[in-house]
Amino acid sequence: MSTQPIVIIGSGLGGYTVAREFRKLDTTTPVMIISADHGGFYSKPMLSNALATGKTPASIVTASAEKMAEQLKLTIRPYSRVSAIDPSSKTVTLQDGEKVSYSKLVLAMGADPIRLPLEGEGAKDILSVNDLEDYQRLRDALGGKKDVTILGAGLIGCEFANDLATAGYRVQVIDISVQPLGRLLPQTGGAFMQRRLEAAGVVFHLGATAEYVERIHESFRLTLANGETLQTDIVLSAVGLRPRTTLAQAAGLGVNRGIAVNRSLQTHNEDIYALGDCAEVEGRILPFVMPIMHAARGLALTLAETPTPIRYPAMPVLVKTPACPAIVSPPAAGVQGEWAVEEDESGVKALYKTAEGKLLGYALLGGATKEKNALAAELPAVME
Repeated sequence: MSTQPIVIIGSGLGGYTVAREFRKLDTTTPVMIISADHGGFYSKPMLSNALATGKTPASIVTASAEKMAEQLKLTIRPYSRVSAIDPSSKTVTLQDGEKVSYSKLVLAMGADPIRLPLEGEGAKDILSVNDLEDYQRLRDALGGKKDVTILGAGLIGCEFANDLATAGYRVQVIDISVQPLGRLLPQTGGAFMQRRLEAAGVVFHLGATAEYVERIHESFRLTLANGETLQTDIVLSAVGLRPRTTLAQAAGLGVNRGIAVNRSLQTHNEDIYALGDCAEVEGRILPFVMPIMHAARGLALTLAETPTPIRYPAMPVLVKTPACPAIVSPPAAGVQGEWAVEEDESGVKALYKTAEGKLLGYALLGGATKEKNALAAELPAVME
């Protein structure tokens, strides 16, 4: 039996869930988590709806690194960054030059916010929120300010728009799409979401792109592609995430959009695995809570010497927009079907079906969300 630890790079939901599930199966094999930050455990999805409820960064952390180390009987290396992975010697090198040996290596490094290629000296001051430190910077920047402009009307953009508007800020949202949540909702659903968020105070600029960002004293002026200008105190970017793949690529591991892994979450190297936002599982990137939980449970079994290919059931996505509650189970990319949409004043029920009537996905908004349990049993698995 190897005396070297299982090393997990990353202390987010994926990394900690693998460690927790593994400890249920194996209480003796050493495990080390290497974390670039404080290493405390918190729910990252909470960050996009924490302002309206007054949550501070400290209150979002549910357990410190010390507490997690004690609970899970493992070693945590906070504020430690990995600079290189050497599969041949089965070591990782930290930025201070220290080498750490592993028996198995789990990459749970997450993703970085995508930065739009904007012109202007104000572009460098655009904020994004991807961790607790980012959330603290946003809270600090909001002090004494009232106007916030969000780049992106996707899932995170809409959640922040709802949260900021509820917290009393004047919110504008810019997106190249003609509707909010363009990748998740059919047109009718997007229009319903837009109306509900507008009623909460959000102003949308759709079919639009920002091109230039100027600093005007303590505020910004954004110039859109159509020549329109917007004045704002804060610019928050929420246009998506890019999997962190640099370390894996430098180590010679397969990388496409994310770190390429098979159904067992194994990379091209038999001792290195990846999951969560940084991983691409047989061509799919699944950056949501439920896929990460399923992946972590399966990987824990594999690490405990019970090889377990991952099976993903249907995994609806909860959109945290209280002004317009929404649950979406998007159809898999490339599947053929059509949306059948029912709408009334209370909500939208949209079902994506084949010509034969087989349900492949759904979008439920407003009052229609109460039907989620009845529909769940009809949905096919994402990955059998």
